[in-house]
Amino acid sequence: MKKFNIRKVLDGLTAVSSSSAASQPGNKENDLIPETLQSEHFQLCKTVRHGFPYQPSSMTFDPVQKILAIGTQSGALRLFGRPGVECYCQHDSGAAVIQLQFLINEGALVSALADDSIHLWNLRQKRPAILHSLKFNRERITFCHLPFQSKWLYVGTERGNIHIVNVESFTLSGYVIMWNKAIELSSKAHPGPVVHISDNPMDEGKLIIGFESGIVVLWDLKSKKADYRYTYDEAIHSLAWHHEGKQFICSHSDGTLTIWNVKSPGKPVQTITPHGKQPKDGKKPEPCKPILKVEYKTTRAGDPYMILSGGLSYDTVGRRPCLTVMHGKSTAVLEMDHPIVDFLTLCETPYPNDFQEPYAVVVLLEKDLVVIDLAQNGYPIFENPYPLAIHESPVTCCEYFADCPVDIIPALYSVGARQKRQGYSKKEWPISGGNWGLGTQSYPEIIITGHADGSVKFWDASAIMLQVLYKLKTAKVFEKSRNKEDKPSTDIVDEDPFAIQILSWCAESRMLCVAGVSAHVIVYRFSKQEVTTEVVQLLEVRLQYELNDAESPDVGGEQLPAGGTSSPQTSVSHSHPSTSSSSSDGIRDNVPCLKVRSTPLKQSPGYQVELVVQLVWVSGEPPQQITSLAVNSSYGLVVFGNSNGLAVVDYLQKTVLLNLGTVELYGSNDPYQRQPRSPRKSRQPSGGLGDISEGSTTSEDRCKSPTSAKMSRKLSLPTELKPDLDGRDSSFSRSRSSSVTSIDKEAREAITSLHFAETFARKGEAVATPSLWVGTSLGTVLAVALSLPPPGEQRLLQPVIVSPSGTLIRLKGSILRMAFLDSTGAIIPPSHEPWYEPNAFDDRDEREKARKRRPVSVSPSASQELSETHYAVVCSEKQAKVLALPSQASVKHSITETSFVLRSDVVQMGSGVCVACFCANGHIMALSLPSLRPLLDVNYLPLTDMRIARTFCFSNNGQAMYLISPTEIQRITYSQDTCENLQEMLGELFTPVETPEAPNRGFFKGLFGGGAQSLDREELFGESVAGKASRSLAQHIPGPGGIEGMKGAASGVVGDLARARIALDERGQKLGELEERTAAMMASAESFSKHAHDMMLKCKDKKWYQF
Repeated sequence: MKKFNIRKVLDGLTAVSSSSAASQPGNKENDLIPETLQSEHFQLCKTVRHGFPYQPSSMTFDPVQKILAIGTQSGALRLFGRPGVECYCQHDSGAAVIQLQFLINEGALVSALADDSIHLWNLRQKRPAILHSLKFNRERITFCHLPFQSKWLYVGTERGNIHIVNVESFTLSGYVIMWNKAIELSSKAHPGPVVHISDNPMDEGKLIIGFESGIVVLWDLKSKKADYRYTYDEAIHSLAWHHEGKQFICSHSDGTLTIWNVKSPGKPVQTITPHGKQPKDGKKPEPCKPILKVEYKTTRAGDPYMILSGGLSYDTVGRRPCLTVMHGKSTAVLEMDHPIVDFLTLCETPYPNDFQEPYAVVVLLEKDLVVIDLAQNGYPIFENPYPLAIHESPVTCCEYFADCPVDIIPALYSVGARQKRQGYSKKEWPISGGNWGLGTQSYPEIIITGHADGSVKFWDASAIMLQVLYKLKTAKVFEKSRNKEDKPSTDIVDEDPFAIQILSWCAESRMLCVAGVSAHVIVYRFSKQEVTTEVVQLLEVRLQYELNDAESPDVGGEQLPAGGTSSPQTSVSHSHPSTSSSSSDGIRDNVPCLKVRSTPLKQSPGYQVELVVQLVWVSGEPPQQITSLAVNSSYGLVVFGNSNGLAVVDYLQKTVLLNLGTVELYGSNDPYQRQPRSPRKSRQPSGGLGDISEGSTTSEDRCKSPTSAKMSRKLSLPTELKPDLDGRDSSFSRSRSSSVTSIDKEAREAITSLHFAETFARKGEAVATPSLWVGTSLGTVLAVALSLPPPGEQRLLQPVIVSPSGTLIRLKGSILRMAFLDSTGAIIPPSHEPWYEPNAFDDRDEREKARKRRPVSVSPSASQELSETHYAVVCSEKQAKVLALPSQASVKHSITETSFVLRSDVVQMGSGVCVACFCANGHIMALSLPSLRPLLDVNYLPLTDMRIARTFCFSNNGQAMYLISPTEIQRITYSQDTCENLQEMLGELFTPVETPEAPNRGFFKGLFGGGAQSLDREELFGESVAGKASRSLAQHIPGPGGIEGMKGAASGVVGDLARARIALDERGQKLGELEERTAAMMASAESFSKHAHDMMLKCKDKKWYQF
């Protein structure tokens, strides 16, 4: 029995109200399809965040759990374990994270923020949550220190005071170290903020405090007074202990390091200026830049390591930021690509009083994370296994494909594996904590990113991971201008002329087509074999917007650059040098923006250039940027459009089939009144990717002589539309209505969406045929019929015929997306041919077979009954419309009145299909198909920047993604199923690991003192002795994160039972640990008594003087 659901009733009502304007026949046809998707199948939640943490500010490492944590300037936390285990959390306040401290091997983390709050995170759950927060009211936090295996956190402040927080209860102790008590009369002035706190590794009762002004105090916690004070006349940036606790080292603002003996505060034992030039006459070396941080790490077998950042001399202008490793007599200066934010030395032991045995240094840069291997000569870096290089060049566009063919990831991986750099450390990646989740999603997912430098990256995004598979550099096809002066004046953008704007990819045939910012389109085929292309095949196309017939002599809008003609039927035209016609008054004409390389191009396995298409300047006017693009492997066509018009290119025959202004597409059906426009009025708009490739502007000084592609050999175009083209163009009637007045030139109609489909292009047509559907910025959809020659030899010799169908659909707002459904409501994917190896030279027959193979067409065959119905789904910025084909009866639904849709995709969700939309007001919506019932509408995120608008994409199975920052991809799901399984799929950050044993104190040290002194901190800082802290100093805020998954709402019996069970489990675990510890203690006691007995026997007969 069906359950009654009020939500469905509401859905039904809204569907009725929204489709009330729809025509009746459409509704009838739609009622025949049972729709399986209901609103309860949808739920929106964030899944994972990939990429480099944007604007990092701090980091820390747990040496036992082997987990790295990074905090950012926007209050984000990113935790990294073994490759594939990473996690993102966010502080609600959004304040910068100034310091992080792990409770080592406890599964917890303390964060200190710039808004003077400290927080305790529980990492023992898959989605970490805050357990406690403490907000300081009267003091500004500058430095925190949590000793290993201690529950008392020292918090240093800007006023120079130190407060002590109990991390279990997150309450303040009454014990405070006041700055004036710490320095007493040693200085007349205030010592400045606390920049360092740490306890003596050998004596927890002694605390060293570094003040910014250069004063260091060794404080005795028990007697509450200073033992020693060390003064130096340069500001201190950081401080580090030698593990024996007898010496410490300070780094200063003049580029010096001072080493002090604890017991001789008079002057430093040694002063080093690592990068200072030593003058001959024994004077002080000249000052250098501040040493921002120093670490002092000891080894059993050799010299200690001193590792520091900063400290370079001032005369090294333009020198890159450096990390310096001083080991014995050698000093290595390691240059970094970006400024250093922080670094940490990874050591074998978590105990500060043992030999440290450093093995790696993690360096956090502004835009990268580098890990250096200290154990190998030359300090090589480890190969970074995390997907942190998304922003290697700024991302300018991206596409997401969930549920790809299964063979595509291995194919891309095998060609990408050859691109790996050499010279990395041979060791395993040292950050190896946590465990993977259980990937329940089995389908392959691919994300493709296009970048400002013209590169395209393919990423394996299956099962909420991300891993780069393959990188393609499209700029290789063009000549590089060697220097700034040599830059061709034909550029339409100043920076990043190769930036990728649009990607069109067919996963089945592996055809890839990219459109770049310089009005260029490149078609690529996938091959597993290396090949050298002698001549890069090139087509040049004139796309122009003309309404003055007097100014527009060339009918089809296309002309041949002087220098040769050829017939469109031949498969390869003869090549000739192109001449850039630049008339005497310097007007640039027939010149492309970039110069295709004239030398042979070696193409490695992977994507290889099949054809380059470039739009050329038209009488002094630069080509307009491409706004839409589609490729179809089954038809062998690539089609693209801009604000001037549309071009259809046959990439098999390397010819232009159609080149029309947008107005001419309408023929006599043009519904708009248009105003003639002088061709030289408006300039090309700026780069278009400006917000991401920071500040690409249009170059206005185009007076230099055009250095066009004089050497590049290229394929010529037909001189004008040949008779056969003219014949089929007859209904693109040239007659223009006489009242061409009302539309001003701003309302130039751009081609915004293109879709190939095997469907009914004409009204009442009986058979589904190949067609191209064109959507424009004024809300019109036009269908163009395609007539293809038979496959095989014929396809390369006979022309493809393109003719208008007369079908015209109107919507409100620019057209964003088109798709087609069959009579059962399933998506009809554009037809494609299966992938074959294009470079199989050795086997001619193979190649012929591949050529003759019938393309995989998913359309119904002609023999099927005529009652077969298709549905065209069209989505614009304002509306969605479904048309039944061939009858063309329709249902319309208004998506948004007040805002506009930025991205829309028709996606597969389980057994059903829906339209997913992302609006500029931050709403994410889903509509059912074909009836357009609302299924989901969530106010997800306000549109804060254009980056999100440009990179947002939906994919199948409820997956979606966008760039949340210039360096990070945020993935979300709108599927209820995925939301429910997410918990299982996420990795575990915390894994039970035994804490290593403490270092041995040794017999004599125990006998005569020395060795590590422990301290009962509870006795000193507890309430009974120290009293309570002032209430107004800080307020305690309990956090939301308790036991995993137990939300407050889920009280009730089940919740209580689950909590009780977890508590019992934890208790059992603790009891188990206790039992193990007891057994270990008994064993060690037994061995001790045995040793003591042996010793006694040995010494029994010796006299005291024989010892």
